Amino acid sequence: MPGIWLLLPILFPIFGGLSVLAIHTLKVRRRVITLLLILQLGLVVFLSRQVSAPAQLLTLAGGVRLVLQGDALGRLFAVLICAVWLAVAVFAFEYMNHEGHRERFFGFYLMTLGAMMGVCFAGNLVTLYLFYEMMTLLSVPLVLHIGTRKAFEAAYRYLGFSVGGAALGLLGLFVLQGYCTTDLFTPGGVLDALRAGEDRELLLAVFFVMAVGFGCKAGMFPLHPWLPIAHPVAPAPASAVLSGLITKMGVLALIRVVYYLFGWSFLDGSWAQKAVLVLALITVFMGSSLALREDTLKKRLAYSTVSQVSYVIFGLMLFHPLALEGALLQAVFHAIAKNALFMATGAIIYQTHLTQVSQLRGIGGPYSVTMWCFTLASLSLVGIPPTGGFLSKWFLAQGALAADGGPLAFWGIGVLMVSALLTAGYLLPIVVRAFFPGKDFDQDSVIRQQNTWLMWITLCLLTAAVVALGMFPGAMEPVLGEIVGPMFP
Repeated sequence: MPGIWLLLPILFPIFGGLSVLAIHTLKVRRRVITLLLILQLGLVVFLSRQVSAPAQLLTLAGGVRLVLQGDALGRLFAVLICAVWLAVAVFAFEYMNHEGHRERFFGFYLMTLGAMMGVCFAGNLVTLYLFYEMMTLLSVPLVLHIGTRKAFEAAYRYLGFSVGGAALGLLGLFVLQGYCTTDLFTPGGVLDALRAGEDRELLLAVFFVMAVGFGCKAGMFPLHPWLPIAHPVAPAPASAVLSGLITKMGVLALIRVVYYLFGWSFLDGSWAQKAVLVLALITVFMGSSLALREDTLKKRLAYSTVSQVSYVIFGLMLFHPLALEGALLQAVFHAIAKNALFMATGAIIYQTHLTQVSQLRGIGGPYSVTMWCFTLASLSLVGIPPTGGFLSKWFLAQGALAADGGPLAFWGIGVLMVSALLTAGYLLPIVVRAFFPGKDFDQDSVIRQQNTWLMWITLCLLTAAVVALGMFPGAMEPVLGEIVGPMFP
């Protein structure tokens, strides 16, 4: 099947989002959105396996092309995003009742999904950059949705950091033109060995700048501050997809740059590799430390994302198949667990209006389903079996030991262990205080409302996925092998 069919999962949610802007009837809007997202998931699963060749959409000045292609890496991220996007949408049907402007929220929510599909199925750097920027612009209204001064300030900062980071990534587009044998993403890299060897230091500097730029969306130091600013003001469903999924587009862009443009063998052992590893480890430790001190629950989870996503960057920069598998697993399990955590947090805020960690004492009684989901998702982030987070961190540690990364690899294992302890320190006390408030606590002081099935059923499904995939890791092996195999022949 020609690659032009990959336009369908991009345009379908974009036009769907535009139509939702005009639907003002609650039941009709819910049915349309649910149908759209179910069809979208089916389209992605079917088309990404059927497309056999890249498709050129348009040729710009100077022979610059817009190209779509379906491969195993893009398929993994696209299916993950569509499945979780559907779950969060169902959760948002109830949650957004108290936020207002629901047509606008769901309209941009769907259009953002279309842009993300473009990032997943981009066949070259030009196409990736185009949809990457489109994703940023379409997701800004999700951040400023409530319309307060803080929301606008957060949206401006999110936009500024994101566009600035993408601009650093764009630098590579200009420089790499003269060093690549093709503009298409190709496993193993596309650098011309002779020309690249002559200007190796220049290209390493370009790579480092690109890594920092795309690392911005992934929350990597030093361009991480947008995450703890944007999350507290955005509605919980927007915070969930920002933290769990949109950050992964920075990771995907970085994987494309490392393994499909430069090639890991060109970067292996270089100062650029070591510099990005150092930045990733700084981010892992810093994010966990800041989360430990933060009392605002959504901000604590935002700092957690800063830390946890850099686990992925650490793994993919070790240039070892086990480490890359661990990085991909961490991307998947963090996406699912963090969306579950933000949805649990949103349910708590929706039902009790409590936003601070110090206020959550005793809520495990009346909101037991919500807090059990919060607990299991937290265990995954800590890395406790049988959750998926344990599996990804195990692969990362094994990859670090097996990789020829020198002292940095062993320092990395130490930082990951310390970060796991810090993660337990900022998540598990919430659980303990919720279920074991103490004898002197008055249970009647907790605000009690009826749980809504639209909110807790999606929470339960995502939480079950974190546990089930951790218990049956073989389900992921064929997908990981299809991605990692061509990188390390």
